Amino acid sequence: MNIFRILGDISHLLAIIILLVKIHRSKSCAGISGKSQILFALVFTTRYLDLFTTFISAYNTVMKVIFLICAYVTVYMIYVKFRKTFDSENDSFRLEFLLVPVTGLSFLENHSFTPLEILWTFSIYLESVAILPQLFMISKTGEAETITTHYLFFLGLYRALYIANWVWRYYTENFYDQIAVVSGVVQTIFYCDFFYLYVTK
Repeated sequence: MNIFRILGDISHLLAIIILLVKIHRSKSCAGISGKSQILFALVFTTRYLDLFTTFISAYNTVMKVIFLICAYVTVYMIYVKFRKTFDSENDSFRLEFLLVPVTGLSFLENHSFTPLEILWTFSIYLESVAILPQLFMISKTGEAETITTHYLFFLGLYRALYIANWVWRYYTENFYDQIAVVSGVVQTIFYCDFFYLYVTK
């Protein structure tokens, strides 16, 4: 495992922790897209089904469990514990616009036509667009809390570090996963405009 992968995982985990701490301290999920969090929970669920079939390392297993727990805790806090603070009016992105094409594409373009592989591919494609409801919500309201922008920054940094991870693995291990790389690049592109606003403001 290389430094870019580790830093990417840390950045990803830090983004989620920032979001959870923000919700817990403020006792509010204002400005946070519940739909994006549902999509991320779906991403982790479908990607980490191999927890029951494959052991790679203790690090890998622990990180998967942490991400799954954090994803579901976030959804619980938004839709149950602090549901009165949830801005459902502005969190209006239609998820079927993402889920239908992502599902179709995962059946058409995958490494092998098996249930676990299709679900893994689905999770990769879905992760590349899961942040769109959050970005749509910010563009609709025209504002975002500082904590929310930090959350988005570290999510974007995680994707950028994973691109570096793939480049490193290509040159050191001759490993290249086209599905993961293309989806990761697409996801990073979605963050570019946000990165510009984050740095300038």
